[in-house]
Amino acid sequence: MFKLLLVCAALCIVAADVDVKSRSEDVRADGFNANLELDNGAARQESGDVHGNIQGSFEWISPEGEHVRLEYVADENGYQPKGSVLPTPPPIPEAIVRALKWIENNPHEE
Repeated sequence: MFKLLLVCAALCIVAADVDVKSRSEDVRADGFNANLELDNGAARQESGDVHGNIQGSFEWISPEGEHVRLEYVADENGYQPKGSVLPTPPPIPEAIVRALKWIENNPHEE
């Protein structure tokens, strides 16, 4: 699903007749900063450090007119996106929550 969102966002940016409102890239020995803003509401911001850690966001206006924004961190723990458009798992059933609490409070002794 997430890859589909990225591809759709990229296609919308490429396919549309848009102008660049602002763009900046600053690459240094200790990291980088990059920003891009288009006149159709799409934007991207990223910054990274010398260790390869990156944090950023991208956003666009959906075909339904909704503002979509995704933020992410990419570091030693992998790619970690956040955003209201990303799918979320269903809630854990109450019986499982109770069972996990019981297991936590009653550890197995050998």
